[in-house]
Parts: sequence; C-alpha cells; structure tokens
Amino acid sequence: MAKNKIYIIDVTNRDGVQTAMLGLAKLEKTMINIYLDEMGIYQSEFGFPATRHETSYLNANLELVKMGVLKPIILSGWIRAIKKDVEEATRLTRVKHLNLSISTSQQMVRGKFEGRKGREDIIKMMTEACDRAKEKGMETFGVNAEDASRTDDEYLIRFAQAAKEHGACRIRYCDTLGYDDPFSIYEKVKLLAEEVKLPIELHCHNDLGMAVACSVAGAKAAIDSGVDAYINTTINGMGERCGNADLVSVILAIKKSRGLENKYILGQRIDISCAWKIAKYASYAFGVPLPINQPAVGANAFAHESGIHADGALKDRRNYELYDFEELGRGEPEIIETGRQITAGEYSGIKGFRNVYGKLEVKFKDDKEARKILELVRYANVHTQKPLTDGELRFIAKYPEQAKKILTVTPQV
Repeated sequence: MAKNKIYIIDVTNRDGVQTAMLGLAKLEKTMINIYLDEMGIYQSEFGFPATRHETSYLNANLELVKMGVLKPIILSGWIRAIKKDVEEATRLTRVKHLNLSISTSQQMVRGKFEGRKGREDIIKMMTEACDRAKEKGMETFGVNAEDASRTDDEYLIRFAQAAKEHGACRIRYCDTLGYDDPFSIYEKVKLLAEEVKLPIELHCHNDLGMAVACSVAGAKAAIDSGVDAYINTTINGMGERCGNADLVSVILAIKKSRGLENKYILGQRIDISCAWKIAKYASYAFGVPLPINQPAVGANAFAHESGIHADGALKDRRNYELYDFEELGRGEPEIIETGRQITAGEYSGIKGFRNVYGKLEVKFKDDKEARKILELVRYANVHTQKPLTDGELRFIAKYPEQAKKILTVTPQV
C-alpha cells in the first residue's frame, strides 16, 4: 500500500457555482458545507473571500467552524494571486485557509494580459501574494497554476518551486480546459512532484469527458513520486462548461477500481453512505436533474432489465454490481405526499409554520421564538426562491443567528 494519501477538496461552492446560468443561494452553499462535513470530506473551497456579497455567508460559516458545527472539515477561500486580494480577503473575512490562483501558460499570459505582463511578472505577483498571506497569518495556502496542462514543463517547475520557497503548502495543477488525458497528466504531474517535492492538488475539467480519470491518474502520479495528492471535486460534476470531476465518482474510483483499490488510500474518513443524500440535495439546489446513468446515484445505476443481467443480479448481485446501493445510502422508499400539503414559504402564517415544524418534531420554547424562526424561514424562501428542504428548516431552527447572517446580503455601492 502506498505511503502517501489522497485527500478530497470539494469545490462545489467555488467552481460548481460558476456553472453558467445556474448558482446556489448562500443558505444552499451552507448546507453543502454541512453535508460535505458529514460525509467526511477533507476540505471545502467554500467561496470567494474578496467578493463582498459572500462576506456574511463566509463569516457565518466560519462561526459554525468555531462552534464545532463544521468539524473537522477545513473551509478555504479562492482569490487571485495578487496582494490586493489577500488584503481584501483578510479585511472582509476571518478566513485562515486560501488558494491563490494565477495563469501560467503562454496562451493565457499572452491572451489575458496582452503584453502588459510577462511570465516573470507572473512569478513575482504570485510570490508577493504568498508573502502577504504569510504576513496575514494564514494557517495554510496553496498556489494554483491555472492552465498548468498547457504550461511548458520548465516554467511550471520554476513557478511551483517559487511558490514552495514562499510558503505554499501545495501546488494546484489545473487542467483548466480538460486538455489532459490520463497518460499525459500522469507523466507531467510525476515530473512536477519529483522536481519540486511538494504535494500536488489536481483540478480537472471535463471538456473531453475525462475529468475523473485524469484526477485519479494525476493523484496516482503524485503518490508514486512520494508526495500526498489532493483531488478537487464537485457534487454531480457541476462546474464551468462541461463541469469538474464528480465527487462520488472520484471516491468510488479510488475505493473500487482494479488499479487503485487497497493500494491508494483516502487520507480522511469518508462516509460513502452520504452519497445519495448529497447528490440529491445538490440536484435540487442547482435545479439540475441527475442523469439517469450517473455513476452510483443515477436512477439506472442499479437497474437491470435484460434477461441475462436480471437473472445474474438476482442470483448474486456481484455478477452485475461492482458495489452495493446500500453503501451509498440508497434503498429506502421515498414517500411522496399526494393529499393535503402545508408548506412554509415567504407568505406563511404561524399555524402553517407550526404544522411544518411539528412534522419535523422541532419544538419551540415559546411563541416569541417560533415567530422569530418563522420570520427567518420567510426570508430564506425569498432567498432560495424554492421550498425549503427539511435539512434547511432544521438548520434555521437550530442556528438562527448564523442563518440570519447567511441570509443577509447588503450591496456595497
């Protein structure tokens, strides 16, 4: 078994929310963090600390960390690798973990900066940002090489070495356009890890349909080279253009595939039985149905129809099922209300509200508390523009002060 380990950093709340024409409300992002923590995910890149409309949400979630509600998950923010963003992030929030991102390929340096900055300027900007992050007391920070897959080896190594010398705890290798294949990323990450001797974080996009394969191949390369690996995932593979590496698929690939099972291990306690719950919630929150053939959580993932398959699965599930649906938290019947329904919304009154919370077996100490939570639930419905889930309703009742902050967005204009 390999000495080094693979850690999962989920970026649904940073990259997943950048899915064009979609997004998540701040309450929904908070529930994602809670469910990721329950699942045992190592870290959530929970947002943009230099972006002002995120401030209340980010600080409220950091309060939940301090309270022990979000524990042991680490919450990290994404900023550009420039001093100004470090200063703004630390002024607006109490974040202690950051990822600093800047482009490294010739194409992007030339195409974005249009001659105003050269590649030496890129390294200088990045190292100055790293120094500022240290001065501001960051507990950890990583450096992201955007478009690393299209960056020449010599420059990428020099960039990563400079990041290491200025305090970066790892390098994020970004296959920003999904350009790599599993073989090319293995070779490039192996070279980078051997030369720099710093943990490698894999951030793969799915433009060619290989994000999961490239993520695990890159992680294998890092571990084979003697350093830890970190894989970026999103729930249900959400993300820009064709999305990112799907969280559940990556975990199953590491735990169940022929070349990785019992050889490459996850560095944190993963409760895979949360898979069904978190995939369903993200599907509802984003408003994107799960594909019928989605690995593990799609409607047909455990469906058998043809004679040979059905016969084989009934005799022994291992004939046609690589893993068990019970492992994923599936198998319970879903009850759909077809009669009278009382829901809590932005125009709810106290009686309907009490009926909804009564079904959840949530009690209030007095009428004053009930009306306070009702008001928060009304605002939350305005906030999400969809019926609140049981989990969201329970969260608001249990942590009303943090919920109030999460629902507060004040334009700074």
